[in-house]
Amino acid sequence: MTPTILLTHSPHALENYYGDRALRGLRELGDVRLNPGADPTTPEALIHLAQGCHIIVSSRLAAAPAAVFDALPDLVAFCRVAVDIRNIDVDAASRNGVLVTRATPGFDASVAEWVVGAMIDASRHISRAASAYWTGQPAPVVMGRELRGATVGIIGHGHIGSYLARITQALGMQVLVQDPQAQTLAAGMRQVDLDTLLAASDYVVCLAPALPETANLMGRAAYARMKPDAIFINASRGELVDEEALRDALDRGVIAGCALDVGRAQDQMPSPWLAAHPRVIATPHVGGLTPQAAEHQAMDTVEQVRAIVTGAEPPHAVNAAHATRLRRLDRSSGTGK
Repeated sequence: MTPTILLTHSPHALENYYGDRALRGLRELGDVRLNPGADPTTPEALIHLAQGCHIIVSSRLAAAPAAVFDALPDLVAFCRVAVDIRNIDVDAASRNGVLVTRATPGFDASVAEWVVGAMIDASRHISRAASAYWTGQPAPVVMGRELRGATVGIIGHGHIGSYLARITQALGMQVLVQDPQAQTLAAGMRQVDLDTLLAASDYVVCLAPALPETANLMGRAAYARMKPDAIFINASRGELVDEEALRDALDRGVIAGCALDVGRAQDQMPSPWLAAHPRVIATPHVGGLTPQAAEHQAMDTVEQVRAIVTGAEPPHAVNAAHATRLRRLDRSSGTGK
């Protein structure tokens, strides 16, 4: 029996997040079942699509609570085309013997470049001028400011943060980093505590991971510590930001503005009521949406499926020790026993 592989992406998501090269690679490994409709956002929808499938290759929208693993007796592996697996019940997968894998970050350049673009936009009022011209209005002539010589504070010095630190320093910016772990930084960069970073930065960039201890990290107290002409930028996760506090800070001029690529709306998009604020530059969670970044994560899952069907150790497995259903596949030929 050739493994049946469900790709949960909607046609639109497939085009953006799972390119032709990755799809060809997946089809070489089994019978691929494509999703003809919207991304499954309920357990019932995912269960319906995945009946009889051995492997699910999942978009980030497809949540997998315990009910999914309990209802799919043929499922052997659940491969997420993203780093974030918080909406997958890994304990339930392990209890059912199902392997869970995740992709690696391949969007460090993509997101870091988005952040630089947001800083330039906010500093030179590009979106405001373009919007005026698009609607037939005269564009406001407003003094801008250079990034050169300004201070950027980067909260979270992981893959994206470290990449951003390098390119902002190359632009002549002073770089401050806050991270709970001691960091090895290039000459001219400094690791500081959060209060120091907030008080000293002209641009505060949130790139910390979404963890219980970082929930609402950017709240009223954090905005109050920032400079009144500072710009806040969130390219991490919506859960890190108290949105009501952010809107209040914008309304009262506590900070000058912000740029958001993430928020608390569906699929981590900015909340529309906040994105509409005149001091906000918002994009619909596209910081990591470039061909290079999308293909990186899609190809991660292709290699994981290849390992599963050929008997190799799947890279970036989350619960390999509990994946007892892998025995159901002939791990030398990819056919069922």
